[in-house]
Amino acid sequence: MATALVVQNDPTDDLRRLGDWLAEAGLEVTVLRPYAGDPLPETLDGYLALIVLGGDQSAYPDAAGAPGAPWFPALEGLLRKAVRYRVPTLGVCLGGQLLAAAHGGLVERSTNGPEIGPGLVGKRDAADTDPLFKWVPLLPDVIQWHRDEITELPMNAVLLAASSRYQHQAFRIGDRAWGLQFHIECDAAMFEEWTRIGGTELDELGYDPELVVAAVAASLADVEEVWQPFAVRFASLALGTLPDADIPNSGTGRTLPLLGQ
Repeated sequence: MATALVVQNDPTDDLRRLGDWLAEAGLEVTVLRPYAGDPLPETLDGYLALIVLGGDQSAYPDAAGAPGAPWFPALEGLLRKAVRYRVPTLGVCLGGQLLAAAHGGLVERSTNGPEIGPGLVGKRDAADTDPLFKWVPLLPDVIQWHRDEITELPMNAVLLAASSRYQHQAFRIGDRAWGLQFHIECDAAMFEEWTRIGGTELDELGYDPELVVAAVAASLADVEEVWQPFAVRFASLALGTLPDADIPNSGTGRTLPLLGQ
């Protein structure tokens, strides 16, 4: 059976609730964990979709020019192939940053500091014609944990959601690749684990870990109300059951390859 390829970049950030929603929608997944030695495929042949999850790494090279993780160059290559060949793609937090970086966007350490905990983002006008975002409410609930940000979107990206401190919260490249700066997959247990290993960011913000976890737990029902249907629509796109009328034209009638692909 054909499946969606899921790349898990960090042992503390798995599919969790997103995996449940995709399974309920009929989309099976194959999870690769390159941090544990799983090799990435050279192509997406045979896969219905690509999902790239978050992690503690950065989507940009370090001071010595080394990638944030050894497998990131190959992963960015897969993300470029996904857009070129119109494979439904979803990048979450770090995954969204890698999608942007792979297509010429700029990811940097944020000068605004970390963004952690439950919050709201605002839809942009372009979301009204997006096959996934047009059903999302104007101010959807999200969960945040990031210290890097996308400071420049790729030239061919469409901005779908923003916030006052981080203007690139969600975007689409082509007609079926989405990047999210925020998290939709985590539950309270996952977030609590992040607080145990992310104390520096919490201290920087002056946050009490227990209070942040409690706030996240209280927001989970609202997050599910928004993002479970979003996940179902993504699964429908991957399975070929989303109506063609709901899939936007990328603006040129085809997806153009980028330099270096």
